[in-house]
Amino acid sequence: MQVTQNDSNLMVEVSTDYYVDGKSKVEIARHRGISRFQVARLLTQAREQGVVRIEITPPRADGERGARLAARLGVREVLVAASGEDTLSTRENVAVELARTAREHITEGSTVGVSWSRTVEAAVRHIGRLPHCDVVQLVGALPVEGSGNSLALITTFAQMPGVRTWPVWSPLLVADAATAAGMRRQPEIADALARADHLDVAVVAIGNWSERTSTVFPQISTEEQEAATAAGAVAECSGRLFDSTGQPVRTSLDERVVGVTLEQLVATPEVIAIGYGAAVAPGLVAAVHGGIATTLVVDDAAATALETLTP
Repeated sequence: MQVTQNDSNLMVEVSTDYYVDGKSKVEIARHRGISRFQVARLLTQAREQGVVRIEITPPRADGERGARLAARLGVREVLVAASGEDTLSTRENVAVELARTAREHITEGSTVGVSWSRTVEAAVRHIGRLPHCDVVQLVGALPVEGSGNSLALITTFAQMPGVRTWPVWSPLLVADAATAAGMRRQPEIADALARADHLDVAVVAIGNWSERTSTVFPQISTEEQEAATAAGAVAECSGRLFDSTGQPVRTSLDERVVGVTLEQLVATPEVIAIGYGAAVAPGLVAAVHGGIATTLVVDDAAATALETLTP
């Protein structure tokens, strides 16, 4: 059964029966005079159309703690998610908090820049329906084993009603500077990256500059890794490196990246940056000092390390 405008009231009533009143599908079918299969179809369509949104919500950490950290760091807001028993559960908790925060900041007509990380990818599963807005892919694709990539992520946004998307049809890292420059000149890519000059909100991930905590670090040569470290890199955001003061670190790697620049992020009014684990804390502090981040979404371990760094 396909739901039309005239069926919307029935969809709401069936959803209320099932999710609020706890009635079984058989009971609803008998009461409403429809088949059990029609009930199941209505419930499925209610979720697909955003009439029903189910959210699994880990408990939020002490808001006062986040407020104290925000005051110490000089950022608009710090949101602290619970650390899980392992990386996957921690990432999921941070993703849920990120989804909440993103929904609060994305308004009708916004231009939203979205980078890619495993946590950002997970957050999209929880974000639900967005108001009419433009979503700009901030980085080219960097496939990671066991996860998606930025192109897959922008495709997910493209399927949301009322959301226009601006993809970057390129890898994040290409072979050399000339290839990267050529990719950035491609009309569609150039258009998307130019829109990063006019973002209202950006969602990015901060990674400590190390093999275990940066998706870019393992993709480059040992020589490039060592050169970036010697140049003062402490953290990475969207393939761009920065030092302990939040200033860009320019190496040959920077010339091979197809994606948003740190300068574009600094010019964005609201940048929601995520990070988890104690190791990322220096990078988060640096991102704040450099004006890269205005809101932080972290886990308990990162928050504890931030408290140590900002007495």
